[in-house]
Amino acid sequence: MKEIVIPFATGLAIFLFGMQLIRVGLEELTAHRMQHFLLRFTKTPLRGFGTGLVATLFLQSSSAVTVLTIGFVNAGLLTFAQTVGIILGTNVGTTVTTEILALKVEDFALPLILTGAALYALPWKKTAAFGLALGGFGCIFLGMEAMQWIAEPIKNRGWVAALMESGYHPVFSGVLSGILLTSIIQSGNAVIAITMGFFATGLVPLPFAIAVVLGSNVGTCITAFLASIGTERAAKQVALAHLLLNVGGLLLFLPWVGTIAEVAHWLSDDPAAQIAHIQTLYNLICSLTVLPFASSFARVVSRILPERNPSWSFRGRHPHPLLKWHQ
Repeated sequence: MKEIVIPFATGLAIFLFGMQLIRVGLEELTAHRMQHFLLRFTKTPLRGFGTGLVATLFLQSSSAVTVLTIGFVNAGLLTFAQTVGIILGTNVGTTVTTEILALKVEDFALPLILTGAALYALPWKKTAAFGLALGGFGCIFLGMEAMQWIAEPIKNRGWVAALMESGYHPVFSGVLSGILLTSIIQSGNAVIAITMGFFATGLVPLPFAIAVVLGSNVGTCITAFLASIGTERAAKQVALAHLLLNVGGLLLFLPWVGTIAEVAHWLSDDPAAQIAHIQTLYNLICSLTVLPFASSFARVVSRILPERNPSWSFRGRHPHPLLKWHQ
């Protein structure tokens, strides 16, 4: 059992640590202007979409952007209607990391970590921030490789084969796995990375892997709901909209999982890249389908959960402790 638990826990910890390093580094490179960026460029759904995409790219977490958005709405700095475009953009922005992982750059993990550490040791603040981000990418590549080590022990134990032969439908099993894993790990990118590795090593079938991708999008909604606890009604509308959009995408694509699996080889010959491309296309199609109707969708959510006047205030975030000594 330890040959499974230890590599997986180690790899996951390194992966999540790398995501945090990237987030801290990129936040510092933008001089903490991301909050102002979110507030300023959200007047139309299209501008909100672009804002959510770019913010997620820099923060390396769609959940982080959603939580920030909930805070702004709760403080009355944004209206709920302005946030729909942001949410759609975050779903697309989160695919960038998985597309990078599909490039097969594991061999560069150690050089990236060493280079990042060297840059972080320099006395210049921006250089140190870039070093953190660079080292973070090295960590996520290393963590993903470590998580793949458990594929062979799991395969030898026959657990996955027993699951597939037990009568459980692979698609519904995959959706449930994606939702639960993402809710527990609190990182959709980590779940997708694990799935890419398992499918690449032949541990899980493609329909199951695709279903995990669909389920992971719904699993990310738990963070928004946790962030909305105790907030005003408008902030809760953001969490509800996030859930409805992702559940809607799941229901839209669920009947087509088998068809997607059959044509996946057209996207790439590499198994891991197939999962990354499917995730990107899924999020693009869902977001671009809803974007023209963002205002109407916001009105529907407002009717389901009527808005109240916000009364809380929001305070800005401080520089991360990892970078304080460079100031």
